[in-house]
Amino acid sequence: MATKDSHGQSDFLLAFQGKNKRVPVWFMRQAGRYLPQYQSLKANRPLSELFRDPEIAGAITLQPLEILGVDAAILFADIMTMPSGMGFKIEFVNGRGPVIHNPINSPADLKRLGKFSGLEHVTRTIQLINAVLPPSIPLIGFAGSPYTVATYLCSKHTRMMYESPKSFHQLMDLLTDNTIIYLKQQKEAGIKAFQLFDTWAGSLRHEDYETFVLPYVQKIFKAIKLPSIYYLKNCSHLMDLMEKSGAEFLSVCETVNIKDLKTKKGIQGNLLNSLLYADDKTIIEETIAILKAARSKHPKFIFNLSHGVMPDVNPLKLKLVVDQVHQFKWHA
Repeated sequence: MATKDSHGQSDFLLAFQGKNKRVPVWFMRQAGRYLPQYQSLKANRPLSELFRDPEIAGAITLQPLEILGVDAAILFADIMTMPSGMGFKIEFVNGRGPVIHNPINSPADLKRLGKFSGLEHVTRTIQLINAVLPPSIPLIGFAGSPYTVATYLCSKHTRMMYESPKSFHQLMDLLTDNTIIYLKQQKEAGIKAFQLFDTWAGSLRHEDYETFVLPYVQKIFKAIKLPSIYYLKNCSHLMDLMEKSGAEFLSVCETVNIKDLKTKKGIQGNLLNSLLYADDKTIIEETIAILKAARSKHPKFIFNLSHGVMPDVNPLKLKLVVDQVHQFKWHA
């Protein structure tokens, strides 16, 4: 693994103070399948094997830095990495995502769940990455939110939530405590910031999110003392509750118009992923429109997509976005 040496400050970390000189940009799921360099490293090995190999996971984490010129690296892992350390048998199947071979089928199954005690390969991967990262490029750690993780682990999570709310809260408590342990492990290994991914909580009603999700994400953000980002997909009806999450930055999807968003929090987002299939002129116009809206309303801003990079995206389109963001005059 190798990156260019640099002694500059991190625009990404300075953005948390509103002191960045240019807009930092990175992409959710930037280390992954859309890169030919990733495919050559992966060969025919299963994803779970790549996650467990610190040398390979580290190399994949670093690939987008030189290829795209992004301002932060994000750990190559999965939101199901932590549950794999709880005893869940997880297989990553192409086209289907994570498959749980011993899911939670009823409240009685909660008795077999254990405490997460850390994963050595995660620590080693972070250490290897930090050994070569320049000071200007921080490593972002991450975890899945307890609710989103539960949607994969629990075969009938919504039924349990309404039929046995006490049991569902027990599951949320355990996943929350284990997520805190997992993120503290990443912090001790050397991450400089973290993002909590909530891919599925946006499907909930406002009142259900407030009851079954918010208290647990609040506990996580309170426990981990690092620059923090909370990503919630389909979040427009939940923005008032996202505000209460405790995260320093709110990463918003395409359901939110940054121009109309009123918040004192930092904002991350939110170029619609599908626009990466458009012509260059359209991509440039849409990117600049978001930047102008952010400049007028949100002094703390990080550029990103509306969700993770899709596997068939042309890397040159992402590089075009990065170049436009970096050329933009943030302090007009």
